[in-house]
Amino acid sequence: MPLFASVADARARLGEAGYLADDAIATVVFLADRLGKPLLVEGPAGVGKTELAKAVAQATGSELIRLQCYEGLDESRALYEWNYKKQLLRIQAARTDDVNETWAQTHDDIFSEEFLLSRPLLTAIRRTEPTVLLVDETDKADVEVEGLLLEVLSDFQVTIPELGTIVAVRRPFVVLTSNATRELSEALKRRCLYLHLDYPDFERERAIVLARVPEVAERLAEQLVRTVRALRALELRKSPSVAETIDWARTLVALGVDTLDEATASATLGVVLKHVGDQQRAAGQLKLGDN
Repeated sequence: MPLFASVADARARLGEAGYLADDAIATVVFLADRLGKPLLVEGPAGVGKTELAKAVAQATGSELIRLQCYEGLDESRALYEWNYKKQLLRIQAARTDDVNETWAQTHDDIFSEEFLLSRPLLTAIRRTEPTVLLVDETDKADVEVEGLLLEVLSDFQVTIPELGTIVAVRRPFVVLTSNATRELSEALKRRCLYLHLDYPDFERERAIVLARVPEVAERLAEQLVRTVRALRALELRKSPSVAETIDWARTLVALGVDTLDEATASATLGVVLKHVGDQQRAAGQLKLGDN
């Protein structure tokens, strides 16, 4: 069963889940669902890639299963592993309780469902209920992990030598995110639909701030967004993300201020700029109160 009836339905339901999707985002989400293909979302950190997967899960009543990628991630953490301690206890118990039990019998016992530890990829494949599988920051994983993903994303199946091939009864909606710190393989990209997310334009970011922080005054939201956009225009080590814009709005609401003057901006700049050099550059090049 498809999750979305149309592009308009996808956009409306993502909006109800708190994600303001434009036509391009709503269209590719609808197509990923309708075509049964994974969605690769690429762009700078903090532009809403992970939030999109969460919004799809919330909008469709699906379970969100997340595989957080990192350097050194291997099959045992991504797919499955055997509970070796429990297997060892079973072997020791077999030797004590039944000296006539053969190794073949013991082997069949310890390599069974009871001893299998399912990790995110296998868990998502085996679920029969609506599922969103988020493979987050795929570019941080080693190249070998991409090979592991190929079988899962090509045929939505996992082969376990001791148990055979497990085929998905109901395909999960798959979202892979990437900050583009390294180029993903063409084989992986070929299996996905592609969406590039960048920092939103002024109107959309203002709408996002007002939606996520309804307590903030509209004029303050406009000042805030203009300041953040000016900061992004500087040569910073790390530009402020949309998530940090939202955090800044929440900070100003908590402080009870209704205008972003220079003193307030300077005092709270650490909410959006996390490197001292960036703060010094911003203070030296921007009139933070003139918005």
